[in-house]
Amino acid sequence: MPLRIIGIVLLVGGVILLGFGLNASDSVADSVKENFTGRYTDKTMTYLIGGAVAAVAGIGLLLTGRRALPR
Repeated sequence: MPLRIIGIVLLVGGVILLGFGLNASDSVADSVKENFTGRYTDKTMTYLIGGAVAAVAGIGLLLTGRRALPR
């Protein structure tokens, strides 16, 4: 049961971070940097990568959390 709660928290946190990253990617500063360098700012990339990793880890814990614990 605790692993499922951790999985839910990671999933929700990951989705929130992805939302921040997508919102930040539409900012003026990111648009200007992307036009010149072809990349987003480090802060935006941290939000996007961190959110994706947290969401995948959360989904993984939700799907395998109950079976991973010995009974």
